[in-house]
Amino acid sequence: MMERIRVLIVDDEPIARQGLRTLLAAETGIEIIGECRNGHEAVKAIREQSPNLVFLDVQMPKMSGFGVVAELGVANMPAVVFVTAYDQYAIKAFEIDAMDYLLKPFDEERFQKTVDRVRDHFRHGSFAELNKTLSTLMTRLDRVEPKHNERIVIKSGGRIFFVNVDEIDWIEAAGNYVRLHIGDKSHLLRETMDAMSEKLAADKFLRIRRSLIVNIGQIKTLEALFKGEYQIILQDGTQLRSSRRYRDQLNPLLGESS
Repeated sequence: MMERIRVLIVDDEPIARQGLRTLLAAETGIEIIGECRNGHEAVKAIREQSPNLVFLDVQMPKMSGFGVVAELGVANMPAVVFVTAYDQYAIKAFEIDAMDYLLKPFDEERFQKTVDRVRDHFRHGSFAELNKTLSTLMTRLDRVEPKHNERIVIKSGGRIFFVNVDEIDWIEAAGNYVRLHIGDKSHLLRETMDAMSEKLAADKFLRIRRSLIVNIGQIKTLEALFKGEYQIILQDGTQLRSSRRYRDQLNPLLGESS
């Protein structure tokens, strides 16, 4: 008789974790041993609790699902089902390497196929094959994953939608979140300004102060103030002020070298 499969759920969205918990609770032979809200918690839980299987969200702030695998090392990972809202490069790699994944939003039928596949792996003990596949996946992602995001995933009120980065006018810090300004609308994203800055191409976005990032294409005029500060006016009339600390970021726009 096959032993119970000990499962860890990792997702930064409470609604997503609850959805997986509900579906898994209805399955026989599966024991949910815990939930994690981020990659750092996942690394700790995997080390301490040794689950057999992890449902691992790909997009999480600070440490992604792939970051969890990189931190622990493929050899130390349990079986993994990646869960992703949108990641075209990851999905392409999953399909090529036959790594199982769930694309949000998924229905019960798709979830059941995943669980059946997981049971089959455990029944036949094909873990060496799984580790080899995961290793190949991580290598492939290192080659094909772009340095900068083209779309940003927004999770809000149980809904998931996508924003093309070129549509973003400017971004400001908002506590533990960042606020994306797009025309007359704004969206909160659970992310740090440093992490956000790394995701955006430097030839399209400028960090003009610790709490502000601006789309270069939306800048209409620059007005010198004093001691290296500038008033930046966007196409829609929004006025932002740069700080002296980030003065060098404006050099390309001013025709100066860094």
